[in-house]
Amino acid sequence: MHPEILSITLFGIVAAFTPGPNNFIAFYSGFNFGIKRTIPLIIGVTLGFPFLLLCVALGLINIFKLYPLIQEILKYLGTLFLIYLAYKISFSKSTNVENKDKNPVKFINTFVFQFLNPKGVIASVIVVSTYLNPGENFVNFTTQIIILALIVSVTSITLWTFMGKFIRKFATNQKYINYFNYAMSLLLLISIITFYL
Repeated sequence: MHPEILSITLFGIVAAFTPGPNNFIAFYSGFNFGIKRTIPLIIGVTLGFPFLLLCVALGLINIFKLYPLIQEILKYLGTLFLIYLAYKISFSKSTNVENKDKNPVKFINTFVFQFLNPKGVIASVIVVSTYLNPGENFVNFTTQIIILALIVSVTSITLWTFMGKFIRKFATNQKYINYFNYAMSLLLLISIITFYL
């Protein structure tokens, strides 16, 4: 067992459960599309973040250290993608019988987005640089951290989705739904600003 597993767990919980792009998108999707149709998004985050963490542990962190510009470019690409998502969320309409064919963010989009998500990239770099060192326990400790990341990711993203679904019960008219979507869009934009402070 990793000697600092409690510290890693606490960091993981704080990083995963606090507001951020993944959580706001899951909240929005749960509200507008329901649990079942948000499952691809849930799976995308659940597998995407641990995969990002694994890539960082297996050498991506060294590339970031050698070429910090790459991390900056990823941050700006992620920012542009989040601005685009905020725009889409702000002007989206609630699902009903007529637009049943519309879907929230798809699995591949969410999976790939983890590499552009500034919060996720920063959290991965912190975990790897703080808790993993090359040595005889590297594989064992990395495996433990990846499993922990899977558990925390699926719990967090599912909870935010269920919160969105729960809030939907109080949406009695289209005006309320529109206000909710505007609020989610604004929160997403605010979360972007925090990456530059």
